[in-house]
Parts: sequence; structure tokens; C-alpha cells
Amino acid sequence: MTTPAALTLETPAEHPFAPFVRILGKGKRGARNLTREEAREAMGMLLDDKVEDTQLGAFLMLLRHKEESAEEMAGFTEAMRARLTPPAIKVDIDWPTYAGKKRHLPWYLLAAKCLAQNGVRIFMHGGGAHTAGRMYSEQLLEELRIPLCRNWQSVTQALDAGNLTFMPLQDWAPQLQRMIDLRNTLGLRSPIHSLARILNPLGARCGLQSIFHPGYQSVHREASGLLGDTSIVVKGDGGEIEINPDSASHLYGTTAGISWDEEWPALSAQRHVKPASLEPEHLKALWRGEVQDSYPQLALLSTMALALRGLGTPREQALEMAQRYWDNRDKAL
Repeated sequence: MTTPAALTLETPAEHPFAPFVRILGKGKRGARNLTREEAREAMGMLLDDKVEDTQLGAFLMLLRHKEESAEEMAGFTEAMRARLTPPAIKVDIDWPTYAGKKRHLPWYLLAAKCLAQNGVRIFMHGGGAHTAGRMYSEQLLEELRIPLCRNWQSVTQALDAGNLTFMPLQDWAPQLQRMIDLRNTLGLRSPIHSLARILNPLGARCGLQSIFHPGYQSVHREASGLLGDTSIVVKGDGGEIEINPDSASHLYGTTAGISWDEEWPALSAQRHVKPASLEPEHLKALWRGEVQDSYPQLALLSTMALALRGLGTPREQALEMAQRYWDNRDKAL
């Protein structure tokens, strides 16, 4: 009688990305934040498509659940910047626009347009319409004559011609766009929305960031500080870079890694009534001077002042400059 050959059992090798998921998901006592170096390595693997889809979803949602740290965001940013290859393009303001508006029209677009008419070079970027019921920058670019660029050469040409351009995230970081597009599959925003705001891909003199959720503003400021960047983080209206004139604004600033804070008082003594509907034609009418409307004019003036503050101009002087720029704008559309 012959004895069957012994079965050989082999333990499958652990996936190289598994340790990063384990660090975040090992329970209340075992889980911890990623170090900056771990975050850099993990994001590098995500960007280089070296993870399984299940790992990607688990990683993003574990980060979302615990809330990302400044060190993690700095490491993620370093990984992304190491893989970007844009040409040297002079930019004054990096202006991420990823949230969309639902309570008010995107008056920040007129603020950026007016600043550009006065020599401020602005690079805007966004991630498309990822949430229903919101109005996104991309939907209004053509009507407001803001150039939509699909490659770095056209970005250079648009900035040289008119100081303002918008480039979709899909065209310069498709890996990040794919992760953002998981929002409706996973049911929650992921840290990629935060990463896109911090990136400042062209190394602008100042990066503006709007973070709506309380507590995240200081994390973003700290991450930019770790990177040695100059940036201002605010709680903008609806999550976009737009000052709400009905409320006081706290500016979380960092200049070459040194943190500072400013409190800007509300510009309006009384709160304005929210519009019943968002009509894009109202944007154009205000720009052309066909209507007067207190809320948007205060919102765009203070938003222009915010950008000028990022370039080193004190608040009161920045507000005066913004008013002068607005009064003397070229109203043609």
C-alpha cells in the first residue's frame, strides 16, 4: 500500500502595499498615522498603479475615517510633485477650484478675471462635476472667456496672453482624477480632494486653499509649512476660494514655512438673503455693470484682496487695490 505524497502548502506572499493599509486599519489601539516617508512611498505606489483596486478603496476610506495628518499630506504632495513634469511657467497665484457652489454663484471667477486684467498671473485647476446639485467652474469658463487649456504649452500661451487659465486635473494628473471620481462609488470624499488643493503644481508664489470643514484648515496650513510653501487657507463659501462678506474670516497663512494668522471682519453689517436660484447670466450682468448687487460685489472684492494678501499686500491696501481694479475693469465679455 503506497502512502500519498505529502501536500505542499505555500503561504501567499503579502502584497507590498498591504503594510500601509494595515498601519491605518489595525484597530483603535494598533492604528496610527503614516509618517511623512511612509505617506510618500504609499502615494508613489498609488500613482504608479502598483496597488489593487480593493487596496485603493480601503486606503482612501481609512484615511477619510481617521482624517489625514499634516505629515501625511506633505508626503503625498512630495510623491505627486516628483512625478509631475510641467515646464517652468511663471505663476503668481495657484487657485484650486474643486468644491462647486450651491448657495451662491461662483463670484470668485470674476475676482480672478479682474485680478488677471491687472497683471496677476493665475493658474486655476479643478476636478470636474463630482457632486450633484453644485455649479462648477468648468461649466462657466466659456461664458466668462476664461481659457480652458489641455496641455502645458497652451497654459503658457494663455498666461502670457491674458494672465489667467484653467486646466482640468484630468489633463495633468489623471491618476488623481481617477481617485476623485471614486467619490460616488465610495460615498465619501477622499483625501485626494485635499491633496489637489495643496499641490501647487507650477510652484506659484502663493497657493490659495479653501477648506470648508472645521479643523482641516490648520492641517492644510501645517502641511504647506512642512513643504516650505507660501499659502493662505480659508474657510471659503461652499468650499471654494471665495470670502463670504457676511461672516468674519480667519486666514491661516504660511510664508516660506513660517505660520501666521489674521482675522478679517465681515464686510456687511447685515446678512444677505440667499438667492432663490443660481442664474449664470447674473455673473455676466454684474461684470458688464448692468446690475448692482451688494453680496457678490463684496464677495469678489474681498476675494481679490485675499489673493493680493497672498502676494504680500496688507489687507486695507489690498481692499483699496481690489476696489480700484474692479472700478476700472474692461467690462467686455
